[in-house]
Amino acid sequence: MTENAQQQQTDLPGTWNPADEEASLYQRWVDAGYFTADPTSDKPPFTVVIPPPNVTGSLHIGHAFEHTLIDAITRYHRMLGDETLYLPGMDHASIAVHALVEKQLRAEGTSRRELGREAFVERVWQWKNEHGGKILAQMKRLGEGVDWTRERFTMDDGLSKAVNTIFKKLYDDGLIYRAERLVNWSPELRSVLSDAEVKHEEVEGELVSMRYGDGENAIVVATTRMETMLGDTAVAVHPDDERYTHLIGTEVELPLTGRKIPIVADKHVDPEFGTGAVKVTPAHDPNDFEIGQRHDLPMITIMDEQGRIDGTGTEFDGMDRFEARVAVREKLREQGRIIAEKRPYLHSVGHSERSKEPIEPRLSLQWFVKVGPLAKAAGDAVRDGRVNVHPPEMEKRYFDWVDNLHDWCISRQLWWGHRIPVWYGPNDEVVCVGPDEEPPSGEGWTQDPDVLDTWFSSGLWPFSTLGWPEKTPDLNKFYPTSVLVTGYDILFFWVVRMMMFGLYATGEAPFKTIALHGMVRDQFGKKMSKTAGNGVDPIEWMDKYGTDALRFTLTRGANPGTDVPIGEEWVAGSRNFTTKLWNATKFAMMNGADANAPLPPAAELTEADRWILGRLGNVVDEVTGYLADYQFAKATDTLYQFTWTELCDWYLELSKVQVFQGDEARVTATRAVLGHVFDTVLKLLHPFIPFITEKLWTALTGRDSLVVAPWPVADASYADAVADKRIADVQKLVTEVRRFRADQGLKPSQKVAARLSGDGFAEITGHDEPIRALVRLTQPEDGFAPSASLEVGLSAGVVTVELDLSGTIDVAAERKRLQKDLGAAEKELAQAEAKLGNQAFIDKAPEPVIGKIRARKETAVADIERINARLATLPAS
Repeated sequence: MTENAQQQQTDLPGTWNPADEEASLYQRWVDAGYFTADPTSDKPPFTVVIPPPNVTGSLHIGHAFEHTLIDAITRYHRMLGDETLYLPGMDHASIAVHALVEKQLRAEGTSRRELGREAFVERVWQWKNEHGGKILAQMKRLGEGVDWTRERFTMDDGLSKAVNTIFKKLYDDGLIYRAERLVNWSPELRSVLSDAEVKHEEVEGELVSMRYGDGENAIVVATTRMETMLGDTAVAVHPDDERYTHLIGTEVELPLTGRKIPIVADKHVDPEFGTGAVKVTPAHDPNDFEIGQRHDLPMITIMDEQGRIDGTGTEFDGMDRFEARVAVREKLREQGRIIAEKRPYLHSVGHSERSKEPIEPRLSLQWFVKVGPLAKAAGDAVRDGRVNVHPPEMEKRYFDWVDNLHDWCISRQLWWGHRIPVWYGPNDEVVCVGPDEEPPSGEGWTQDPDVLDTWFSSGLWPFSTLGWPEKTPDLNKFYPTSVLVTGYDILFFWVVRMMMFGLYATGEAPFKTIALHGMVRDQFGKKMSKTAGNGVDPIEWMDKYGTDALRFTLTRGANPGTDVPIGEEWVAGSRNFTTKLWNATKFAMMNGADANAPLPPAAELTEADRWILGRLGNVVDEVTGYLADYQFAKATDTLYQFTWTELCDWYLELSKVQVFQGDEARVTATRAVLGHVFDTVLKLLHPFIPFITEKLWTALTGRDSLVVAPWPVADASYADAVADKRIADVQKLVTEVRRFRADQGLKPSQKVAARLSGDGFAEITGHDEPIRALVRLTQPEDGFAPSASLEVGLSAGVVTVELDLSGTIDVAAERKRLQKDLGAAEKELAQAEAKLGNQAFIDKAPEPVIGKIRARKETAVADIERINARLATLPAS
């Protein structure tokens, strides 16, 4: 061992305190340049770009989950020897920033419109520079190995040039156009919203049925939005509905307006819903818009940008939409046209994610991307195998979206963002200006006031961050990226857009694999939210339990494509694992574990040594395979079980006998095995729990850093089926003797004389000393008189264990203890049976909770049987 390693072992604290270590360890990694990728390297590239968080954002549990997975896979590839780039950055998040800064302006008694465009944008940049990017510091806290020298922002100069370049290319190719279409409209922001910014919620409203027309031509329709009837341009019925066949092609008077509107036949109408007749408001409802197009109906916009009734020529003009909803209903009631009212009526309403208001479907002149050819290319790339979706069963969801895309509205009526590079001339000229072109000048020329949807620039992220449209060394080395790790919930909003733009701009798909994960949920499987009161702040858990504990918990739940339940007790359990790892590694080091010594040949090792090395080789292969397949949960669970049980609970205990009772050659060999096993385990665990493994490994080995240490390779030469079988027999025998001792009321530290015999013991007689050490059995002396025995069946036969328990048990105290345990078990059984017998509880509780209670019942029944059996063996007091 080097002098440096000895010093580091001396300096290793008695306990692991994350708060004292994590920040300095992370800064050391950054300062050493471990995360900085080299485009001139001849090593194979591995590239991941971070899904850019909003500049307004802070680290929530979903970020922590996704970022942990990305960091684990990049750390793994860095250790494999790949030239690894994990590229960080942020999205400018137009809607989120507008909502935040405008709220500040309202508090100051002003608004963006009073401020003006130039001053408002300047104010936003000021906010961004002072307060934006909080999440980047939190990413460092999480331990993310990103290349900070390449940090990007969707509105920096390079990315802005990429946006202008692709807009110009799409425009010139006829794939960008301007048209009147129905969009999601936010009256508060006075802007279009993307589908990603609209959240649908079940709300209590009203369903009102009203009569249009009079006499034999009267027809009844129902609506949840009374005010929109002012913009009706038809009533639609199903062509096969015999109730209305005679009315198809006629007209009916639209109340309150003086207009007559046609009754049309359309197969979209469901004859079984309501009266079978529906009002058609093409400018304010997506389904009605489609009917309007099919029947060439007028599309009358009846609201202004702020959601006020406008241009109807009625008394309702100037009213807010919700005020008008009541006023229209009451006016129709006065006329006797209200036929029925259902209140409350539960229905789904889209709300702005930022302003929380109900959005308004509204006909508006906007810019669109014609997605047909782009979407086809994105679908083909997955179908022909150029891009793999992982897990494969998620392909169907991908195709469902990409094969059914509608043209994408890319204009937003905001000021913060990439302004649309189109100028309008005094004689209706329209000119799209590229990044290296001068805009037209002269009187009457104005630039389009709108900015682009944030997802437009985010769609360029995998290649714009690497320098596109310039042919940079980074782009040449690191594009296409290797894998996109992201949630299935933004497959449509972001992933498909990156696929479309990447293929269109570069001719290559932006990534080779799309690895989809689920959402983080609470321990009962419910979606986390502030309103539900079950949201968690990952920073608080990191403060309390350490970053490694949070990361390990998240990765242990990360099965591909499925949601991840998490509870604080699970993080506490992971903290216990890191404590176990710390103590075990320290114990090995205190007993001379030597990670720098060569492993002796298999023939010079004990069966315990060969067993642990053989198991270690299997674990290396399993974890490597799982990581290559993005099976994070299986990888971490394999490491947890091996480290806690096989290494700490078994091999460390077996190695004690070899170190303390063996000859010099045996001691040296055991220390080499200990060093090798802990060296390997710390490497395997590093991608998941980087801080504690770094601290332990550098102390164990005296080397610089695990970040750039080589990934382990399995060595099959130590595999020994005979050793595996014999150690399995030792484990079974020790477990059964421990259970027997506990049943007899013996303290774990109490030594008992015992004789071991039988065919089964003859096979493992070479392990007599470790067995006795593990279960506190001493060699029998002359006059040995066993008073209890048990038989344990092993692979080669039965082992008989005879014990002398005379004088070892206080019968009265043992009976009292058992009676107390029996009472506790009976109480536990009664509580479990009461819950399982409560039908209301069974109907409401999640299945995992019910399963835990059933397991508690089974355990209580088994405990009662065991305690009663033990009581029956005790002599009367």
